[in-house]
Amino acid sequence: QVHLVESGGALVQPGGSLRLACTGSGFTSDDYAIGWFRQAPGKEREGVACINPHDGRTYLADSVKGRFTVSRATAKTTVYLDMNNLEPEDTAVYRCASGPRAAPGNACAQWYEDWGQGTQVTVSE
Repeated sequence: QVHLVESGGALVQPGGSLRLACTGSGFTSDDYAIGWFRQAPGKEREGVACINPHDGRTYLADSVKGRFTVSRATAKTTVYLDMNNLEPEDTAVYRCASGPRAAPGNACAQWYEDWGQGTQVTVSE
């Protein structure tokens, strides 16, 4: 019933920037978190960031800390992932997902139940 849609993926040069958006609908409660994940061919899925849309608490993986920022649009059911200083290693399909929060106030979910179809980010010369 929950529906998530990502947008914003593109081909960019190293050092470039992108803003990804995740728009959700169909939530029946506000006790959920949004996570950003990425997966490149031959690699395991990696958690990138989380956000609690209701209080703005965030989490960033060490691999992207200092370059990426996750935020929310207060008037919309939309979460953003702002990516700066992109590197070829950031190339992946990026997906957002929702699930019940591990605990009140946490940025990340205990597990993720609903997933978007993904948007391709390619960082290359």
